[in-house]
Amino acid sequence: MKFEVYCDETLPDLFTSGKPQGRYLMIGSLWLPADLREDVKARISDLRRRHDVHGEMKWRKVSPSKVAFYTDLVDLFMSFGLDLRFRCIAVDRQAMNLDLHNGDAELGFYKFYYQVLHHWILDQNEYTVFCDLKRNRDRTRLHTLRRVLNNANRTSIIRDVQSLPSPEVVLLQLCDVLLGAVSARINERTDLGAAKEGVIAHLERRLNRPRLGPTHKSEEKFNIFKIRLGGGW
Repeated sequence: MKFEVYCDETLPDLFTSGKPQGRYLMIGSLWLPADLREDVKARISDLRRRHDVHGEMKWRKVSPSKVAFYTDLVDLFMSFGLDLRFRCIAVDRQAMNLDLHNGDAELGFYKFYYQVLHHWILDQNEYTVFCDLKRNRDRTRLHTLRRVLNNANRTSIIRDVQSLPSPEVVLLQLCDVLLGAVSARINERTDLGAAKEGVIAHLERRLNRPRLGPTHKSEEKFNIFKIRLGGGW
């Protein structure tokens, strides 16, 4: 079966910034069967028309006038059941040891990208991965990520790992919204305002969780992986 995966990140410069805006780097991924893509896009377009919302969907654009649109977007995500799934990783900046990545923060970043993807790649399937456009110092990063994923998953095929501009790809934008909600909780943001808090609370209700936080590794719909960089249970 063919699948597509749409990926985004929050606070991508957290490992190198002298003034970090949070503690946890987040990398998120939205998974769906390839033949479902046009249906999801069409339903998002219908939602946009109903709410008269135009332009790029982004977590930072959640506002009082658009709360109904973004809560309906959450409902749309939930309505697809396990045909539309989300997985993200939270990486603690304070526990990050760049010496383990040859002092290369970019290399470390893509090792965590691998962790997001590898554990949901199943046998006998084919995957195409789309990442939000990001300028890399080493231009071979995505090619290397594809090669490593293929080597680690011998009975599946990673057809391509490519970057696309998120303003042109609505499924990257949906990933951005879901990831933004999780990042706000994991980074314990207290300055969100009522609109964003409302969207997060709606997502938590729909997932039947008291608060967004790390999940068991077997969670299939909305998986949050808070990696333990120091080891342990």
